[in-house]
Amino acid sequence: MHAPLISLSGVGPERAAQLARLGLRTVEDLLLHAPRRHEDRRHIKPIAEITLGEAVTATGQIMACGLKKFRKGTRSVFEIILDDGSGRLHCRWWNLPYMEKYFRAGDQVFVFGKVNNLKPRTMDHPETEIIEGGDEVFIHLNRIAPVYGLTEGLPQRWLRGLMWRTLEAFANAIPEPHADAWALAKSNDKFPECLRAPMPRAEALRKLHFPGDFEEIKAARQRLALDEFLDLQLAIQRRRRKLEQNARGLPCAGTNELMKQFLSQLGFSLTGAQARVLRDIRADLGGAVPMRRLLQGDVGSGKTVVAACSALMTLESGFSVALMAPTEILAEQHYRNFGRWLQPLGIGVDLLTGSVKTGNAGSDLFSSKKNKTVSLHVGTHALLEEAFAPKQLGLVIIDEQHKFGVAQREKLLRKSSFPHLLVMTATPIPRTLGLTLYGDLDMSVMDELPAGRGTVRTFVRAADRLPRVWQFVKEKIAEGRQAYVVYPRVDEGAGELKAVTTEFEKMITEFA
Repeated sequence: MHAPLISLSGVGPERAAQLARLGLRTVEDLLLHAPRRHEDRRHIKPIAEITLGEAVTATGQIMACGLKKFRKGTRSVFEIILDDGSGRLHCRWWNLPYMEKYFRAGDQVFVFGKVNNLKPRTMDHPETEIIEGGDEVFIHLNRIAPVYGLTEGLPQRWLRGLMWRTLEAFANAIPEPHADAWALAKSNDKFPECLRAPMPRAEALRKLHFPGDFEEIKAARQRLALDEFLDLQLAIQRRRRKLEQNARGLPCAGTNELMKQFLSQLGFSLTGAQARVLRDIRADLGGAVPMRRLLQGDVGSGKTVVAACSALMTLESGFSVALMAPTEILAEQHYRNFGRWLQPLGIGVDLLTGSVKTGNAGSDLFSSKKNKTVSLHVGTHALLEEAFAPKQLGLVIIDEQHKFGVAQREKLLRKSSFPHLLVMTATPIPRTLGLTLYGDLDMSVMDELPAGRGTVRTFVRAADRLPRVWQFVKEKIAEGRQAYVVYPRVDEGAGELKAVTTEFEKMITEFA
């Protein structure tokens, strides 16, 4: 499977270079080059029956073709006229004069595209393929044919033929990855049928490229996806096991000295979910291996308080904490919240973003003269820069985890020797998907809102109901309530998205 493509019959240096531009260098690369789509060439639509805007495959003979230049040669259009006996179809390519080299009168051609004019029937920039005779005509005609992503100079027909011949030659050499895992699944009736009796990989590749019907394409993709998911899971598990074998957790469970003061000044009691999660976190922070935990909870469930308690456990133990947020606005919000909570406890908090560096400027809003050796650092991607070098970093907290990549997370963790990690997200993640994406993390779910929180109700209204919506808003404002109107962009731009700068004037009039 690792044989270079240039070793295959019909692949010379020029073709090998074209395939390499697609990232295809070995037999395995080629076989995993999935079709972009499939054309049903068992049922070709007569040209006379093609309707406006319909995506269709048609075929016909080129009756005429030519290139027309205008605007002193700066613009051009190449056109071919196909006839299939039922009608004629004009195919045009704008400003692509080299298309003239590929067609000549008398060629039989497949075209795929949408008709944008009926008088005459016209397609602009359709996908095309010249029909040729020969021994391999069955690969291209009267079947569901694969259509691949190409590069300049590489014909669709040639690549399809190469794929067919390669599958024929290497069918018996295609390995079955994870055979042991499939054998275990086969004997476990708790697994679904697709896991207990998966389609052989060689068969999946054959059906992916040259299916008998469209259902086979779906089944083949599912089979190959199983291998990819299993590869991902094994990599995640190896990563977790490597951490457990090679890293010792920093002792950050705390003494409860600061925690008691913090909880007493909060003015409310923790929910059962918050208390449960904090017990898990304390066990992790005092455990033998570094904590790697994902905290999932809806907006308003109290994740920030849990993060503050986790930070306090670490600070009590003599280590510093870094909290990274995806935007400057969110980072500043965390900075103010944590500063307001922790300054009375004698803990310094600094802010580090692209535009604000309070720690370096010495003008921290919530700096502490009592305790300069440990502090809480809040920031954005600026925390990843070399200039940020905290002393004795014991805990990294990442808010809105889905906005950051794994590499960014790792870069921050490398600021110290295996600090603990707590990542937070308000995005609902089903457990099965969470285990797939974050299999190297333990998961905690905040499934309880603090007492007194109202129920959030969401409604969707069409544009013609807008007057009633504004009337509802006016009634609520009259009751002393507040309303927020959110638009997707600040200034007007291309497309139909409304902008704050223009809609603001309408709001002034509506609520005068």
